Amino acid sequence: MAISSLLFTPHLPLFTTKPFLYHKTRSNRTSISVQSELRSANPSHTSTSHVSRPDHKLSWRDELQQVFHQPDKDSTTGGIDLEDIDEESFQRLIDKRCVDNVRMLIVDAVQNAKAGHPGMALGLAEVGYCLYRHVLRYNPRNPTWFNRDRFVLSAGHGCLLQYVCLHLAGFDSVQLEDLRRLCKLGSRTPGHPENTVTDGIEVTTGPLGQGVPNAVGLALAEAHLAARFNKPDCTIVDHRTYCIMGDGCAMEGISHEAASLAAHWKLHKLTLIYDDNHNTIDGPTTLAFSEDISTRFKALGWNTITVDNTQGDISSFKDAISAAINETGKPTFIRVKTLIGRLSEKEGTSKAHHGTFDEADVRKMREKVKWNNREPFNVIPMVYREMQIQANHGETLEREWHSKLDYFRNKYPKEAAEFEVLLNGGLPTDWESCLPKWSASDPVDATRGYSEKCVNQLVKALPGLIGGSADLASSNKVYLHGYQDFSQPESPWGRNIRYGVREHAMAGISNGIALHKSGLIPFAATFLIFSDYMKNSMRLSALSHAGVLYILTHDSIGLGEDGPTHQPVEQLAGLRAVPRLLVFRPADGNETAGAYRVAIKSRDVPSVISLSRQKVAANVEGTLATEVEQGGYIVSDNSGKSLPELILIGTGSELCLCEGSANVLRKEGWKVRVVSLVCWQLFDRQPAEYKEHVLPSGVTKRVSVEAGSPMGWREYVGGEGVVIGVDTFGASGAYLDTFKKFGFTEENVVKVAKSLLHQ
Repeated sequence: MAISSLLFTPHLPLFTTKPFLYHKTRSNRTSISVQSELRSANPSHTSTSHVSRPDHKLSWRDELQQVFHQPDKDSTTGGIDLEDIDEESFQRLIDKRCVDNVRMLIVDAVQNAKAGHPGMALGLAEVGYCLYRHVLRYNPRNPTWFNRDRFVLSAGHGCLLQYVCLHLAGFDSVQLEDLRRLCKLGSRTPGHPENTVTDGIEVTTGPLGQGVPNAVGLALAEAHLAARFNKPDCTIVDHRTYCIMGDGCAMEGISHEAASLAAHWKLHKLTLIYDDNHNTIDGPTTLAFSEDISTRFKALGWNTITVDNTQGDISSFKDAISAAINETGKPTFIRVKTLIGRLSEKEGTSKAHHGTFDEADVRKMREKVKWNNREPFNVIPMVYREMQIQANHGETLEREWHSKLDYFRNKYPKEAAEFEVLLNGGLPTDWESCLPKWSASDPVDATRGYSEKCVNQLVKALPGLIGGSADLASSNKVYLHGYQDFSQPESPWGRNIRYGVREHAMAGISNGIALHKSGLIPFAATFLIFSDYMKNSMRLSALSHAGVLYILTHDSIGLGEDGPTHQPVEQLAGLRAVPRLLVFRPADGNETAGAYRVAIKSRDVPSVISLSRQKVAANVEGTLATEVEQGGYIVSDNSGKSLPELILIGTGSELCLCEGSANVLRKEGWKVRVVSLVCWQLFDRQPAEYKEHVLPSGVTKRVSVEAGSPMGWREYVGGEGVVIGVDTFGASGAYLDTFKKFGFTEENVVKVAKSLLHQ
């Protein structure tokens, strides 16, 4: 077979570079020092592809001849003169061999771990390699460089492909030993990608579809900041977002919600790559999925491209990426047809989704790519060198970016100061002083009303505050007055986000905005009852340390007339069960301000601020904004130096009910303490001495009052205490009538308390 028949169809080169020199670097990797400016057809978002130095060919000669040469019948030498191969064709051979190495590392990792998901990783090996070698702008020596491209693996079960690419690209977070420890307890290569575990992972994914809104959030953050800070003579925000989704992601509703918004917002720097392998866990997608996914995305307003085959040839995928980069009005959806479990006997079937391969199959896979007699986890040294080209390109881009930033500081000092506040976490000095304070003489309002005053003061002090509501801005009271809506091309600098009726996408997008790590502080608002729609994304906020603010109003049966479908009963209990999620239920204006103070300060912890529709006092006597950070504190107590006879514990609008009931009991001579348990999680973290001070173990007569599920309250009232809660779905009626029906009146609280006191 002639060498020409082994090469791929010619195409326009996507990237070029000038010569380089080899030198040694740490971790036994071989590095390439770029000696001249790196050029490309689109210098902002493309990078090097092939190299013209003879020693580069020489370093690959033996490997490529061994793999690709088949003696020609007419050949007299039996060899290949690589010097006669044009640079483009030579790079294709290198790319193909690098992909072979990627696949073999995937197989070795799964076989060694006896666990994992190799199917997608094997099928998308060309795509993953192409992204990390030819497309993404990153610096593995500084994984958090601000202007890097963001990559999200929505189909998180394919994480082994990303781990392999991160390793080959030079990220210290994934060494060969980490690939050997795939899925092992405490390893940096968990079974699904976690951004808090592995540098180079932008967001935590796993539940299918979640990565799509995360990517939309990342792209929105870039578009917003670019509009606010870029100048005609200085571009400091300019990066792209790439996301890989699978068939399962396409089926999940959250991806449709997010894709609809991405098109509406014209996020043209977002590229969504669809791994179309026609398989899910249970079998072929024909079992439950027959729509034309490309037509769906086109109808949503996306630029759509189909790549029929990447197996053995990445040129068509490169061309698709080039088209995506050149698109300036729409996000791009690239449908890539792949074979799950490529090379294995399970190829093209759902059996390849997860699990190991038998030894005979592994031997055949090795034979197919001429990998015989190589030890497991072998990496061709030139592969490290090849990937280092991209790493060096990223390092050069970062240096250039810092030079631009210096210029920006000098010419635009005011904007630069704000930009650097954002890059340093988004919290200016003394921002807390902007929060309003309330006195007992202020007019009554719902806590959602006090919240409105808080967010509209905070937005003036916090340059990163941005967010919106799921079509309930007027009900949630979260609109930022005087600030425009985020909209492209009209006002991408706007800080109000209109999500429409898309709660789940709103939460997932907010995670992406938070994990952009640019000082943006996203808030997402809806009714508390609809937190059920976004619970998975809220859980991932906590798992991935995304400091999203969830503003959830209409927080109890107190919303009355809307009836049981809208009355949250069990939602608070469910949210309080989520690790690392702070759930605040403030009682008045001051506690609302205190909740915002703690939530804003907690930049790596998500928070829920649960707010009432019904009006409550602006300042329940004894409440303090500063005490909210304790989670629970004493509001009032007439016991003097002795222990109280009774403790009433309340949250939210029911704290006022506790205080009123306590005053009735005190007039009758009882010693009563009222405690606000505004945030259980914070109270539980307090020292034992403090918790004993607030809820002394010697006082067993306790009553909790909260217009929601009684679940969880027993821990605070003890075995002898009484929980006044709601164990049904509520009822439709005026809120005072509803409260009376379920016992949330001073009369009933006093009655329950006296019954307990007389025992």
